[in-house]
Amino acid sequence: MLKESGFRIRYVNFGREPDARPNLEKYEALIVLGGPMSSSQIDTYPNLITEVEIIREAVESEMSVLGICLGAQLLAKSLGGSVSRNAMREIGWHDVDLTEAGADDPVLASFAPRQQVFQWHEDGISLPPGAVNLAGSDASPVQAFRYGKHAYGFQFHLEASRRLIERWLTVPDHQLTLEAERGRTDANTIRRQTADSIGPLNELSRRTFSRWIDQFEIRPRQQRLPSK
Repeated sequence: MLKESGFRIRYVNFGREPDARPNLEKYEALIVLGGPMSSSQIDTYPNLITEVEIIREAVESEMSVLGICLGAQLLAKSLGGSVSRNAMREIGWHDVDLTEAGADDPVLASFAPRQQVFQWHEDGISLPPGAVNLAGSDASPVQAFRYGKHAYGFQFHLEASRRLIERWLTVPDHQLTLEAERGRTDANTIRRQTADSIGPLNELSRRTFSRWIDQFEIRPRQQRLPSK
């Protein structure tokens, strides 16, 4: 969708480039994705410190920021919020409820008041000072939030596709989590629910991410005049 809107993308994989330090100067937006680690595992994954620093820099410059799952947790921490273990995991298809602010938000206006989304997390966010809660659930009161006009955090996975969900269900790192969830959900239940729910989620994803891209405020670039 970003490419369709005329943007070029740089992807930084900290697993392959643990010492990478992207320079934000030439970019219009920052997207911070999820991962199997916890936002508290800084000693094991020192790139998390780098990510928090980059997010803080982006927010201070009023760059458009989107954090998804772990990315939302890092966004919250960069703004003075906190992250802690929830009493219950949310794995699979779950509902989130819009707050009054969420119903009026220009990005989440595509959501129903109670919206089914795909989730895969066990930590929850405590809202940073000055942030606005946009959606929540019983297990995670902060499911989506906004800071200022341009920074959004989504605890859920609008970007999920059928292929990505199947990958999450089969990778070795997730098997212990799925075993621990036995009795509440399992891989086959999630697959059955995905067959009915993935189409509406993909439509919701395109509407929501289109709205987020529409919020970009493209900053004027310095242009060099040709030398005479």
